[in-house]
Amino acid sequence: MESPYILLISLLLISFFFASRPALAYNIRAIFTFGDSIFDAGNNHFNKNCTAQADFPPYGSSFFRHPTGRFTNGRTVVDFISQFVGIELQKPYLELQSEVMNGSMKEYPSNGINFASAGSGVLRGTNHDLGVMPIQDQLQQFQTLVDQNKIDKDLIRQSFFLFESGSNDIFNYFLSFDPPTLNPDAYVLSMLTQVEDFIDRLYRLGARSLAVFSLGPVGCVPARAVLPSAPVDRCFGKMNKMVKNYNQGLENLVKNVHIKYPGVAGVYGAVYDIVQLFRAMPMRYGILNVSSACCGYGTLGGQMQCGKEGYYICSNPHQFLFWDYFHPSEHTYKLISKLLWSGSQSRIRPFNLKTLANIALLHS
Repeated sequence: MESPYILLISLLLISFFFASRPALAYNIRAIFTFGDSIFDAGNNHFNKNCTAQADFPPYGSSFFRHPTGRFTNGRTVVDFISQFVGIELQKPYLELQSEVMNGSMKEYPSNGINFASAGSGVLRGTNHDLGVMPIQDQLQQFQTLVDQNKIDKDLIRQSFFLFESGSNDIFNYFLSFDPPTLNPDAYVLSMLTQVEDFIDRLYRLGARSLAVFSLGPVGCVPARAVLPSAPVDRCFGKMNKMVKNYNQGLENLVKNVHIKYPGVAGVYGAVYDIVQLFRAMPMRYGILNVSSACCGYGTLGGQMQCGKEGYYICSNPHQFLFWDYFHPSEHTYKLISKLLWSGSQSRIRPFNLKTLANIALLHS
């Protein structure tokens, strides 16, 4: 079995090789995305049974100039990564499915598909009453397209697969009206079991370039103001402890993917550490407020969703870490995306997304 240290050295040499060459096109032809509201590009809007929505003003106001179903004021991390790679932004699966069924589109596009559903989790029961699509259903949608030969197998091998989910599972753990039956460690383990199964199924469907992103510091979101046990003058330590345990489990899964799944290159994006860096040195990143939502209502702007009756909005969203009660601003997403794309191993490891794109080119 090849030593992971030898593999890492080889990949770093590859990175140096490409860095010393003139700019060239990446061989990433598409991006397939799975997760929650951090990634959702509007799937919930096309899910008429779903009540978790951001398809109303002022969502989307800073970039698209209209709501798109994204839970921020502009682009998400997936959008920025798509732009870095040089491909068009991916549409939500449910929108594409509707266009194919009504005949306005003949086939699914070659730049990828966004399957993420806001409010969903890695556990099937998370926010089930809101009509969201858990990662298991998202993966089934992808598998159905693969089984029906509606996605080219070569395209799959030349695609990024992005995954981020778990925030809603952990936040809901602390909701008083839905008390958990498992202790925190057992609950996190049950989450990781689902993620491991997800990665296994994704591999069997042909995925070879995988990026798993950690959760951010969920205990710091303004929405903690609705939790009776959470402080508002500091982050919720008990919640962040669960987040860190889950993130460590995610990183361990990624460390083993190239051993367990031959031909797979996987990276772990340390989003938690990135966001904590912004919180520690906000001025360095053009951020003036790291605690409150730009758009919302009540304590920390976290007691009501942005856009709902009675909400207020800040004059400059780019100066806020958080756009609404749960989600970063476009400015924050852009900062995160840059570090995931070309950052050091302290931000994304064992190498960054730019290197992963170059490896895909080398192996094509």
